[in-house]
Amino acid sequence: MSGFDPLGWFASRQWKAFDFQREVWQAMAAGDSGLLHATTGSGKTYAVWWGALLRAARLSPRTTRATHGAPPLGILWITPMRALAADTTLALQAVLGDVAPTWTLGQRSGDTPAGERTRQNKRWPTALVTTPESLSLMLTRDHAAGELHGVHTVVVDEWHELMANKRGVQVQLALARLRAWNPELVVWGLSATLGNLPQALHVLLGQTEQGTPRAGRLVQGAVPKALSIDTLLPLKPGRFSWAGHLGSQMLAPVVKEIDSASTALVFTNTRSQAELWYQMLLEARPDWAGIVALHHASLDIKTRRWVEQGLKAGELKAVVATSSLDLGVDFLPVERVLQIGSVKGVARLLQRAGRSGHAPGRPSRITLVPTNTLELIEAAAARHAVAQGNIEARRPPEQPLDVLVQHLVTVALGGGFEREPLYAELRLSHAYRDLTPEAFDWAVAFVERGGHSLTAYPQYHRVVCLDGVYRVPDRGIALRHKMTVGTLTGNTSMTVKYLRGATIGTVDENFIARLRPGDGFLFGGRLLEYVRTQDMTAYVKKTTQSAKVVPRWFGGQMPLSIEMAESVLQMWVDAGEGRYLHPEMQAARPMLETQARLSRLPHPERLLVERLTSREGHHLFIYPFAGRDVHLGLASLLAWRLAREAPNTFSLSVNDHGLEILSAEPPPLDSLRTQTLFSEADLLPDLLQSLHSSELAQRRFRAIARIAGLIFTGYPGRPQSTRQLQASSSLFFEVFKKHDPENMLLAQAHGEVLQHELDVQRLGETLAHLRRLPLAWVDLPAASPLCLPLMVERLREKLSTETLADRLARMVRDAEKIADRRPLPALHDNPTP
Repeated sequence: MSGFDPLGWFASRQWKAFDFQREVWQAMAAGDSGLLHATTGSGKTYAVWWGALLRAARLSPRTTRATHGAPPLGILWITPMRALAADTTLALQAVLGDVAPTWTLGQRSGDTPAGERTRQNKRWPTALVTTPESLSLMLTRDHAAGELHGVHTVVVDEWHELMANKRGVQVQLALARLRAWNPELVVWGLSATLGNLPQALHVLLGQTEQGTPRAGRLVQGAVPKALSIDTLLPLKPGRFSWAGHLGSQMLAPVVKEIDSASTALVFTNTRSQAELWYQMLLEARPDWAGIVALHHASLDIKTRRWVEQGLKAGELKAVVATSSLDLGVDFLPVERVLQIGSVKGVARLLQRAGRSGHAPGRPSRITLVPTNTLELIEAAAARHAVAQGNIEARRPPEQPLDVLVQHLVTVALGGGFEREPLYAELRLSHAYRDLTPEAFDWAVAFVERGGHSLTAYPQYHRVVCLDGVYRVPDRGIALRHKMTVGTLTGNTSMTVKYLRGATIGTVDENFIARLRPGDGFLFGGRLLEYVRTQDMTAYVKKTTQSAKVVPRWFGGQMPLSIEMAESVLQMWVDAGEGRYLHPEMQAARPMLETQARLSRLPHPERLLVERLTSREGHHLFIYPFAGRDVHLGLASLLAWRLAREAPNTFSLSVNDHGLEILSAEPPPLDSLRTQTLFSEADLLPDLLQSLHSSELAQRRFRAIARIAGLIFTGYPGRPQSTRQLQASSSLFFEVFKKHDPENMLLAQAHGEVLQHELDVQRLGETLAHLRRLPLAWVDLPAASPLCLPLMVERLREKLSTETLADRLARMVRDAEKIADRRPLPALHDNPTP
């Protein structure tokens, strides 16, 4: 095939180009930037890859000649995940092998072998697939400007995954740097699940020098694609349930579904859950050993690669996975996708569904597997939200100064920077469009002298201004920065190895710290016995003893999105009006009717408040349906305000539906009855007081200090422990508080607590909403189906599994006896406030 001819290439495969692909090709060839939003598996990769090739041909026609040598680096493809990088490289190479065999294509990530890195350091390939972290590292090279000034096209894959976190800010800064070297740079983002597309486009492309959003094309690929969402219904959902209650009951149906499919992906929301379900599947079907696999980010790269290749080749029957396989990896043989537990968000549901039928025209199917009765309602709500097209928006970070500080040292290493041109460059990014001269001056002073409190310590004098150019003069500082550049997380992992040295993966150091030699745990689908820790490595051996624990990794539980919460409430409204429109709601009907008998059904036009007295004390249950994160802040705030009225001892519990406040003494509830308890006045000071915000801020500051380069995590083979990192960050935190209270990193730590951990904006909106709602008070004769899961959340922290099971069995028996004696309220009794 002569030249870059996408239509001819498509025709040779008996494919037909979609209109949105043609639109992207024309736009990129003309030098336009933009964002492509299209369904998973519809051909987005070929749209922008061929667009990049056409732009290359427009800029330099000789690059299309097969006899010409490999052109210099001109195209960067940024992907958020290493697994996706490997898959993307294969897809792009399939085109190059036909139309530009002399071109070179490379991959640069944390998984790239040392030999390949060495070859790339001598000469970059024509096109490079990389990650945000590796791109930042490329910017630290002495001759970065000379090596990267020829980059004319950048593709940012899965932009929805990046734009809402600091890695997306990293991408924005890198794009601003590349655009400074090549003002004609073309940038395209790819996404399949975004609710705020115009904002996503503006965040990606940044600002013009006049301070207006840079112009770009928003292309939406409307490719007809059948999507089937169904739910595995439990045979005996019961009238009461709690987190994980139906898990084992659903094992046999899940096995049956997997058995009927050629290849299936089984998604879970956490790595711990993935480990458990992988083990359960093998125990149910020992004959599946070797054809059922496990995949999550903490497993060793060799294991992950083996699983990915097995999926592509159709050699695996099923893979139990987390979000490590969420994104656009092309596993064409996957016929079925199953989701264990509530998916919590519409975008995540669509993303995971798209792993099946990953090709234009092929239908996608996802089967939801509820692990408790409340998740039956969430399953119906998810299907309703998808039908309504309610996809979540992603909020981008604003001016994270720790990322800015890291970037200043990066560009000082990569040839140096001049003050005014760099300030102008930074303001071209969306994240720093409103960066003030004072904040910029503070950041420069911080990397130059360590701020007010670290001036006496030379190791924090990281850059020096010579003849108006800021550079890194010290080789040791340069080495330490290159080893930590791109570090945007705050958790510390520990390698897990067999005694003979084979690596299994990584777990959080805090988990290993709780183990004693001889303890067994489940990891990587193996039963392991902990032996010892040495040099930040946990040594283990295989065992046949039953595992006592499953590792817990940093990250926590996914909160219910706003869109999903609204849809869940609609399901309760339908039930209250006698409409059981979905099979999931029919299955949940015994639980719903029991809730109506013992209490009332939630409704968006009233706030349900339940009270219960038990031997534990006085329980107060409130159901805002605002999601776990908001309920955490709300429970702490309300308990603190109640204690301010009358001293008391409180225990708190939250889930996505509501919150529990358990007190030793009856709390004064006049402020709740008058709803002044929900006042937005003094929200911030009350919230900070209620949550010991200094401790939360100190934890946040640990991650900020690492990103900003204050804390060095150690050399290869000699990493610092979590205890050392905590001590170092705590010392900086206290020094800044005492001697440098205006330090902007301190302010950032407090701000991130409010924005990310407490979601104070949504919390304030929730308070205002609750104040407008009439209260529906219910004095419970026994635990209701809604309040029991909240009680279990709290009791799990105090009771063993056996003791908890006995307690729950007694509570359920008592509640069912009372419910059986109560009539079902007449239709419409429940929904009326």
